[in-house]
Amino acid sequence: MKRNLLAEIERRMPDFSKSQKIISNYILQDYDKAAYMTASKLGAEVHVSESTVVRYAIELGFEGYPEFQHALQEIVRTKLTSFQRMEVTNNLIGDGDVLTKVLLSDIDKIKRTVEEIDRKAFDEAVDSIVNAKHIYILGLGSASVLARALNHSLRMIFDDVKLIMASSANEIYEQTISIGKGDVMIAISFPRYSKKVVNTVAFAKHSGAGVIALTDSAASPIASHADQALYARSDMASFSDSLVAPLSVINALVVAVSRKKQDELTVRLHQLEKIWEEYNVYDTNQS
Repeated sequence: MKRNLLAEIERRMPDFSKSQKIISNYILQDYDKAAYMTASKLGAEVHVSESTVVRYAIELGFEGYPEFQHALQEIVRTKLTSFQRMEVTNNLIGDGDVLTKVLLSDIDKIKRTVEEIDRKAFDEAVDSIVNAKHIYILGLGSASVLARALNHSLRMIFDDVKLIMASSANEIYEQTISIGKGDVMIAISFPRYSKKVVNTVAFAKHSGAGVIALTDSAASPIASHADQALYARSDMASFSDSLVAPLSVINALVVAVSRKKQDELTVRLHQLEKIWEEYNVYDTNQS
């Protein structure tokens, strides 16, 4: 069950000590700022000791302050408007070297994704894609970039790949009406989660299709419907998300699938190369 941390803090307020109430009041009012403060900085902000802040996090049931901080950051990512997200990110980056800070942040997200991703779920997802009758790919908003990239690669390997493109819920259901047993839906969603994606994933699951979710955490609303959930680290990059780690997971999926379909893919690529050459698709006169 998804934890509502802010509601829990508010509910427990009468039982907290004086120092804990001070911390709680600050978090309830400025959780977007607290989410990116160290325990020491948060303590200094509300005039309590660092150890008091750490004990507060443990009192709330977390193993330590880092886990508590991560929970606050998840709230920030799902609750803040685009304008608020941009403000928070600008405060984090400051006036330094933007390029270096953003690139290093992306590198860190890929490293953490490598450490945390479920290898068994990844292998099962690859098998599900390889054995699927029809493959449906869904990603809206910023995730549509990822969906298009995956669609482009998988269409090089399979005939029955469908990228769901729609501006309304009706159009989405019209494009997924035939989904069923033996099919697989690859759904991509990151905060702020699209309700259309969440509802379509539930529909696909109810229709008997397999569901692969590419998202950020087990708290994601599409994770509970997934047969395989692949978690990739993302974070705010101004008003939009950094999607470098999810794209890397997509690249890994494509490579793993292509290796399992290597014989068929080799024949298909030879055919495509002949067509591209015949119709002069690519510039081959580069020096």
